[in-house]
Amino acid sequence: MIAPVRWQDGRLVLIDQTRLPTEEVERACASWPEVALAIRSLVVRGAPAIGVAAAFGVVLAARASRAADRAALLADLEDAIKGLAATRPTAVNLFWALDRMRRTALASPDLPVAALGDRLLAEAQAILAEDLAANRAMGAHGAALVPEGARLLTHCNAGALATAGYGTAVGVIRAAHERGRLALVWVDETRPVMQGSRLTAWELAKEGIPHRLISDVAAGFVMQRGEVDLVVTGADRIAANGDTANKIGTYSVAVLARHHRIPFYVAAPCSTIDPSIPSGASIVIEERDAAEVRGVAGRQTAPAASPVFNPAFDVTPADLITAIITERGVVRPPYHFT
Repeated sequence: MIAPVRWQDGRLVLIDQTRLPTEEVERACASWPEVALAIRSLVVRGAPAIGVAAAFGVVLAARASRAADRAALLADLEDAIKGLAATRPTAVNLFWALDRMRRTALASPDLPVAALGDRLLAEAQAILAEDLAANRAMGAHGAALVPEGARLLTHCNAGALATAGYGTAVGVIRAAHERGRLALVWVDETRPVMQGSRLTAWELAKEGIPHRLISDVAAGFVMQRGEVDLVVTGADRIAANGDTANKIGTYSVAVLARHHRIPFYVAAPCSTIDPSIPSGASIVIEERDAAEVRGVAGRQTAPAASPVFNPAFDVTPADLITAIITERGVVRPPYHFT
């Protein structure tokens, strides 16, 4: 199975997703600033995977600390947690995982300084294992929603690469394929960073799952032709009312699905639900470098002088979401997460 995030020989080893699909390269991180850079530069991406990577970043901070006492060690850990939290603002799993690591450190007041690193490593490994289990549970719940011979459309990458392994939305796809329910997956290329074409298509090709890649602007056309039976996407943050932030373009797909009377599902672990956010209006949307829009694969396709608006995410209102698939089951509207 694809393992995008793993702990090996005292380092965090990541599949470098910026090099896919043409090169399969791993990057080893030996310090928390290296993990922060990997998150910021999209070497590792996807809400659950970011959370897992950040948890191991805290472990690396503990191992690197030269603190002589507990108070000094906690201060070093807090510096790392703040630095990791500053990498990307939208995906709530990042903050959830960092808060869990902080609580783990604070919950062991009698543990010797030398042993706290091992305790944090056990917690990070638990976060990874729990994510894998949650993905498989989501896949099983989601596969039950997929009709026989289904043609499914997905946007961005919510696969093994976006998680500890197996995937959320692509986990549903995997489970449906394993049960023989799936005829075809339509894969949006997902401009401007092309996570659909570079990553989702790569995963599906690697596992022999039937799929066809389309440009983002073709999604409405294949729906109009009656060639899409359901849509499944992932999520980076889900508000208390069910409004969902996901990769830019998801909202457009949801609007198209509603117009064509196609079920639109979101697959995400409970750690992606943020009950402190009342609605999508409160979700901070990351904006990324203009160069991502002005060019493709390093080739400039727009004038350098042209101003660019490059939001990395958009928000799909809850009333466009047929159901939210979690590891605990399928939640249907009205959504009231607490």
